[in-house]
Amino acid sequence: MTVKEEFIQIYKEKIKRPGAAELLDYLENKCDFFTAPASARYHSAYEGGLCEHSLNVYDCLVDWMNRPRVQEEYNLGYTEESIAIVALLHDLCKAGCYKTSTRNVKQPDGSWRQQLVYQFDDPMPYGHGEKSVYIINGYMRLTREEAFAIRYHMGFSGTEDNRDVGKAFEMFPLAYALHAADSEATYFLEGKE
Repeated sequence: MTVKEEFIQIYKEKIKRPGAAELLDYLENKCDFFTAPASARYHSAYEGGLCEHSLNVYDCLVDWMNRPRVQEEYNLGYTEESIAIVALLHDLCKAGCYKTSTRNVKQPDGSWRQQLVYQFDDPMPYGHGEKSVYIINGYMRLTREEAFAIRYHMGFSGTEDNRDVGKAFEMFPLAYALHAADSEATYFLEGKE
């Protein structure tokens, strides 16, 4: 099974709310979600990296939610649908933002070779998490907690006021859980190509 097929299988099994089919059609046929990289130079910076990163975040979030402490002490319980939505779609904002280019890279023998690179060029500069929320809400309605989780998934590494991040994590634990899953996928499972 390809990464794209795995994504679509999880999406169709878990996400059933009105508008889900239309959003999946957008992902498959109207944007480059399944071929885009997840970043220009860092984690999953290769064709298909965005889809692969989204699946990694999904796996990490499912694992995090299944921890005994999370279930027994924190009493966090979210539907499989909510977990799939926030994990699979948190970086939807990156679709359509990476353009291919080349640059010269010096080889060990001193010669130069052209190398394919990605450059970030956002045609709709609406922010990071908030842009993902905006796009998703154009197709299906998010719960308030899902919207905050996606909006603040970058945690304290984003450009927002740190007080807002802390308050969002306090009010909406799914936001912290998604941030932890995204960080785990980015820093432990992924890296440069």
